[in-house]
Amino acid sequence: MKTILIVLDSVGIGEMPDAAHYGDEGSATLPHLAEAAGGIKAPTLQAMGLGNITATIPKGLPIKGVMPVKTATASYGAMKEVSDGKDTVTGHWEIAGLEINPGFHVFPPGPPSFPPEMLHEFERRTGRKTLGDKASSGTAIIDELGPEHMRTGAWIVYTSADSVFQIAANEQTIPIEEQYRGCEIARELCDPFRVGRVIARPFVGRPGAFKRTENRRDYAFKPTEPTLLERLVAEGIPVYAVGKIEDIYAHRGITESNHTGNTMASAQLVAQWTREKKDGLIFANFIDFDMMYGHRRDALGYARAIEQIDQWMASYLPLLHQDDVLIITADHGNDPTYKGSDHTREFVPLLVYRPGREGRDLGIRNGFYDIAQSIAKYFNIVPMPRGVSFL
Repeated sequence: MKTILIVLDSVGIGEMPDAAHYGDEGSATLPHLAEAAGGIKAPTLQAMGLGNITATIPKGLPIKGVMPVKTATASYGAMKEVSDGKDTVTGHWEIAGLEINPGFHVFPPGPPSFPPEMLHEFERRTGRKTLGDKASSGTAIIDELGPEHMRTGAWIVYTSADSVFQIAANEQTIPIEEQYRGCEIARELCDPFRVGRVIARPFVGRPGAFKRTENRRDYAFKPTEPTLLERLVAEGIPVYAVGKIEDIYAHRGITESNHTGNTMASAQLVAQWTREKKDGLIFANFIDFDMMYGHRRDALGYARAIEQIDQWMASYLPLLHQDDVLIITADHGNDPTYKGSDHTREFVPLLVYRPGREGRDLGIRNGFYDIAQSIAKYFNIVPMPRGVSFL
């Protein structure tokens, strides 16, 4: 008896009614990337009802190449975020039953972005100076400041439109374990400001040929109340975390974890654990959509990644047993055709697959936490304080 929860990181499906408040009016990640790519081929997700979802949301756009179906193999719907924000932690925490209002602190674009006293203390405790101190694309700032960083050994620190303090460093200049220690110090300093995440952004290479590595780590603000994960573990129900899930929940409520570095490694582990684990929650984040294609505004690469995971899904679904439940969703949008390089405030898709059961229209769910309530009901634990089960 298992639930498998897969977050397709940043695969939004159309602007939320309050998108203009976040500067994201007109964003629609999946429809826009499909249009830009000339259509996508995703027959498995199409059969599950992915193409039916956009018709249920205001201003919904079709997904070119993914048509609506008369009878879906999964139940389908869209989810509206209730919390204030459009970042990874806010989305994932709401999926796990929390509501973040007011939202996490967002630093100004700068320069400077960070409070001087906080940055000075970071430099003092790490023994290294800093470069950057502004909002930037991660790949752009290492191209800009990487050479100076390698000459001086100073950290590259930057933020974005999300609640983040990001630290970039070349692994040959600052060893990876020292980078992680620097992030732990930054996490302590960011806690009083309620910053959602401190992120290690290691890279390698030489000027003109820098490349970020899979040694990224996220250091999340600690949840202020028990999440679904913690409640499950307290009831003796195991939680298996795949990818950056362990970081997002500050390593709380997790029985076993594997910090895979990319989407296909995560997908392979999900399949392995689905075969091996007898019960519990398998919770995975498929990171490449956001990290490799959304932030880099690569619509064609994003489309090909969707097609790749669709092919994997076709081979994965037969592994599920009669009483298993597969839930597929996202945590926010990141429209690769939109301005800037930040997340976008969007509805996210919801697909719920139960082998042998015909799907139905789940409509628009008011809160990502309907997932947490549904999983709580599935495992017959005390109901979550928020949300309505769709099971």
